[in-house]
Amino acid sequence: MLKLRLILMNFLEYAVWGAYLTSMGSYLVNVGLAGNIGLFYAVQGIVSLFMPALIGIIADRVMPAQKVLSVCHLIAGVSMGAAGWYGMMAGNEVDFATLFSLYTVSVAFFMPTIGLANSVAFSGLTKAGLDTVKDFPPIRIFGTIGFICSMILVDVTGFQYTYAQFFVSAIISILLCVYSLTLPNCPTSKKDNGGGIVEALGLRAFTLFKNKRMAIFFIFSMLLGVSLQITNGYANPFITTFKDVAEYADTFGANHANALISLSQMSETLCILLIPFFLKRFGIKIVMLIAMCAWVLRFGLFGLGDPGSGVWMFILSMIVYGVAFDFFNVSGALFVDKETDSSIRSSAQGLFMVMTNGIGATIGTLSAQAVIDHFVYSQSDIHMQLDGWSTSWLLFAAYALVVAVLFMLIFKENKATAANRIQQK
Repeated sequence: MLKLRLILMNFLEYAVWGAYLTSMGSYLVNVGLAGNIGLFYAVQGIVSLFMPALIGIIADRVMPAQKVLSVCHLIAGVSMGAAGWYGMMAGNEVDFATLFSLYTVSVAFFMPTIGLANSVAFSGLTKAGLDTVKDFPPIRIFGTIGFICSMILVDVTGFQYTYAQFFVSAIISILLCVYSLTLPNCPTSKKDNGGGIVEALGLRAFTLFKNKRMAIFFIFSMLLGVSLQITNGYANPFITTFKDVAEYADTFGANHANALISLSQMSETLCILLIPFFLKRFGIKIVMLIAMCAWVLRFGLFGLGDPGSGVWMFILSMIVYGVAFDFFNVSGALFVDKETDSSIRSSAQGLFMVMTNGIGATIGTLSAQAVIDHFVYSQSDIHMQLDGWSTSWLLFAAYALVVAVLFMLIFKENKATAANRIQQK
């Protein structure tokens, strides 16, 4: 019964995100805000610099995580609904500042819910005597399924090009707001460890940087986080661009970019099941390296493919995305959970979000916007634009490769953990 409850939580959690994350770029292009796509995705990273950590502190010290999750989704849902309402009223005369402000409030309260949902799941499974490494991934799969369902819904309804995608997200968020109140209680930490203001504010998670191995892990999480939102923001506009080329105008991919991209999330559902095996057999270093190499392929195949004879490269790119995302995000969250004390679990998950979806994603989306503006949107000829897209994707692939090599050389796995894994083999 517990697993079913957590499954529904994860389904709704990621359905909220899937309603707009991969399709918002195409809506922004349609209302003349193509040059601001990077800002809309970067603000997710900017708010993740502080909101997950602050909300995590509240969940650790003040209010049970499941109740904080409910409040966050209430505010996020109402704000996203307001963004949809404004988009509907404004039509093609959308004011950047107004839409951006409403959207920012929504994501400011949504981003912390990812870490909160993990904390609720980890807490519930631990209290039930279950193994988080073994039992969490099959539950987390349904988050990806929820994401896919939202993506396909906005694709088949045509919402991927309109403000209506915001309404879909808002409705699901409000549903989760109510459902969160029924989830298992996550007790706050009442322990007084005499740690002064750091302990009182629940900021002890930041002391993890005193541990060299954890500091290196968080730094590389940030560097890999640079890649996280690039395809979410630009894959849909990129693939949709092919509609303006006669050779590709009638291809399925060019006309149903969101459905094609949903293969990425379908791949996730399978890759999540591989995580327990890979983590226990190979350890966090190898798993993270696999994720980094998958990002190289994700970007590189986009740079070389097309919706026609090269569509197989797009499909392969979607398949490797499951490895790229899950082996980093889910394994990283499990690693942080195992390496931190239960009294700072939510704060530590918040810190992981700060480094990945905060600093990393902000740098990544703003840098991607600059690269794509230079190579793509500065061109008026459609073929020159496609050449620019190819160059951009290959540059992103080169960056991911450099990060992978550096991580391989610098990060050292815990010797005791490695020895224990070898014995298990």
